[in-house]
Amino acid sequence: ENRLQRMLDVEAALARAHAAVGDIPTEAARTISRKASTRNIRLERVRLIETKMKHETAAVVEALSEACGSSGQYVHLGATSSDILDTATALQVKEALKLTMKRLDQLEQTLLKITEKYTDMVCIGRTHGQHALPITLGLKFAVWLREISRHISRLAECTPRVVVGKITGAVGTMAGLGEHAFEIQKLVMEDLELETAEVTTQILQRDRYAELVCALANLASSVDKFSTEIRNLQRTEIDEAREPFDFKTQIGSSAMPHKMNPRMSENISSIAKIVRSLVQPSLESVVTWHERDLTQSAAERFTIPESFILTDHILVSINSVLSDLQVSPSRMERNLELTGGMELSEALVGALVKKGMRRSEAFKLVRSIAIDSTTHGKTFSDLVRKNAGVGKLLSEDELRTVLDAKHYLGKTKDLIQGAVSKTKQERAARGLT
Repeated sequence: ENRLQRMLDVEAALARAHAAVGDIPTEAARTISRKASTRNIRLERVRLIETKMKHETAAVVEALSEACGSSGQYVHLGATSSDILDTATALQVKEALKLTMKRLDQLEQTLLKITEKYTDMVCIGRTHGQHALPITLGLKFAVWLREISRHISRLAECTPRVVVGKITGAVGTMAGLGEHAFEIQKLVMEDLELETAEVTTQILQRDRYAELVCALANLASSVDKFSTEIRNLQRTEIDEAREPFDFKTQIGSSAMPHKMNPRMSENISSIAKIVRSLVQPSLESVVTWHERDLTQSAAERFTIPESFILTDHILVSINSVLSDLQVSPSRMERNLELTGGMELSEALVGALVKKGMRRSEAFKLVRSIAIDSTTHGKTFSDLVRKNAGVGKLLSEDELRTVLDAKHYLGKTKDLIQGAVSKTKQERAARGLT
């Protein structure tokens, strides 16, 4: 029904434009505008006509024309189907983007809150699934925060290229619109508050929609990454963070009473696969024969609405997960201690170099201690303290500082503050607090 209403909106704007340039009587335009509503043009009637005509836009034109009486002769004057269809799509995409941007604003705000909240919460950073160096949970979220901010920018940047309409008639020459063709198109787009395509064939070129779907798929992939991280952090062996779970009523398994599965995060990852799959047909739709064909038409009835609907779902889901994320500081501390200080091997190398040891020698020494710790099940920090080479250069007090994760966070806090500050500036520029 909304799709039909947007098509009727375009037809009404076209009639008003024709009246404005003197092509049709003003009263006829008023009648067409008054009747161009799903209150008068019922979806059932359009579908009945379409079963006979086998043509969607022609059915809409016929239904509107018959409702307008004698004024019906001026409906769709000089236009082609794609003028109505593509411009109606622009109206729908405009509405959908507003909803998507609202969801993104909410997610960005949630990420701002948890980034600031966990700025100083130390946890282990992992590369290749292995313990690497200490970071803070806030730094992890700051990275996500800026990723979402970039997606907001991408969608804002592509909007003027995507939310465009056209009234150029068959094959795009404007021949059927007469001498006032440019003025008519200008008036229609101003009426509908859309950008005007600079030049077209009979259809809008589909690189526009391909860019849109690719942007949404990119966004979905980022949210998939977030949910995958949460799923990994919720693993029993790690257990540093969990998605919300209703202990009173929620069940994780029909067989195992103890299960508390990351259901929402897994659902996000599952749906993101579908969003990414819509990129291929969107790119295929860029290719058409000559000035137009219908090879993109059916595909777009899936790719465009599904991209928005599914992206909307995962944005709502990830916002829900992050808003009530269950974080375990004690487990993070325990995981930091798993390797007995080995995550600070780089810090130890740096400390030895500052005391005059060549970096290559320091690296070799610390690596040998790490291998001994790993292969013989000995505590890394104990082996460090017993090593004569280390003992010659570093005192116990110095080693205590070197092997303290809180003392090896580099510019983490500054990086987080920079990300938060930039995001707040961008939100202020968008009129948000």
